[in-house]
Order: sequence, then structure tokens, then C-alpha cells
Amino acid sequence: MSVDYVVYIVFFKNRRFGQSNQNAVFDAERHDNEVIYMRLRNIPRANEVIANSALVVQEPKEQKGRWSELFGNTHPVHIEIGMGKGQFIIALAKRHPEINYIGIERYTSVLLRAVEKLEQADEEVPENLRFLCMDAAEIAEVFDQGEVAKIYLNFSDPWPKDRHARRRLPSRQFLARYDQILAPEGDVEFKTDNRGLFEFALEEVEPAGWKLELCTYDLHGDPELCRDNIMTEYEAKFSALGNPIHKMVTRR
Repeated sequence: MSVDYVVYIVFFKNRRFGQSNQNAVFDAERHDNEVIYMRLRNIPRANEVIANSALVVQEPKEQKGRWSELFGNTHPVHIEIGMGKGQFIIALAKRHPEINYIGIERYTSVLLRAVEKLEQADEEVPENLRFLCMDAAEIAEVFDQGEVAKIYLNFSDPWPKDRHARRRLPSRQFLARYDQILAPEGDVEFKTDNRGLFEFALEEVEPAGWKLELCTYDLHGDPELCRDNIMTEYEAKFSALGNPIHKMVTRR
């Protein structure tokens, strides 16, 4: 019998990072000046749906070095880490059939939204799209050196406590992981509305041995940069509230 439950996550506020932007996973329960209470909703059917979905690769570590075989072509592979409900990567896959896309999401209750959105839609599911339910810290066990051409990070969890800095997706620790899987000319694109997290990411580039290719504190205010931009669910929400969207592109 399935049991619905709620897991409470507590974040202490950090003046630099402010309130956490959990990527479509957590709902705010309540907050004050000191503590933010978040809750992760469990959806009982999530595990079963994901386990039976052809869109979700069940044993991704077995595909290391063999992703071209799974897709049946040698097209470049782009991945999004922390894909949330999938709006961004689904739109990319439909727009660029010449690229293979893999969306990574750690939480089944979130990945469920993307899976059901595609499987219940009237239109055809893109053949160049797959999902993984996994911890991003394990990506070097899933992709071989040079197997990924581009990595997208969108509105990632800021992990506001200083001691959790290494868990932030644009941290130097994660940049070292990306270095293990990116092609020689590969890059990382990062978008967020969180000014503190963005500045942290900028500070990590040089110590990690990477180079900053592009940086803007107001993506939507730059017509050239914004021309082909695909908005995530959070980007649309925060932009509508008047929050500037920051973007950077880094490569080794």
C-alpha cells in the first residue's frame, strides 16, 4: 500500500544567497528572518511510473561510453542537470532534432511531471530525449570523457549554508566533474535569478581552471543574447515578477 508523506527540509537563511530557489521540488511551508522551512511532496505513483517509462534510462551507469548506441546516432549529447518539470529541455529537444538531450533530475516526484507531460501529450515524443533520475554528483560514472558537448544548469539550488558550498552545481567541485565528461570544446551554461549564487559561480571559474566566455546580469535586457533563449518554468515566473535573470557560459 502506498503511503503519502511529507519530508521537511530546513535551510538557514544566508544574507548573500537569500531564500532558496528549490528547482520545482520544494514548496515553502513558512519562513521568517532566520529559518526557511521547505517540504518535499511525495507522489506515491512516481516510482512506478518512472520505472516503467521508456523515456527514463533505468541503469544509466551501464550506458557510459555507449550513449550513441542508445540514441542510434552519433549526434552531440547535451545534458541539463536539475531539469525540474522539463519545460526547458523538452523545448530544446523539439527545436533541435540534430542534438541528443538528456535531462537529469534527482527527485522522482519532480521527474514524474516531465514524464507524464510527454506521455500524456497528443504530440509525438521527441526521439532525441531521455531522462535520468540520479544524483548529479555521480555524472562521471554515467558519461565517459568527451561524451557530453554541453551542460545546462538552470535555477539551481543555492545551498545557502557556507559548509554546503561544494554541493552547488556551479562550484569548483562540480566543475571538476564536468571536466571529466565534456568534449574539448564543450561548455557549461548557467542561468539563475539568485545574485549571490551567480557571483559565487563567477568566483569559482578561475580557481577551477576554467574561462568565462559570456556573462550578463540581465539576460532579458539584451536582445541579442535573449534571441534564442528558452525559458524554464522558474525563469518565466521570476522574470514576470521583474527579477533580472543572470547568465554565464564557461569553458576550460
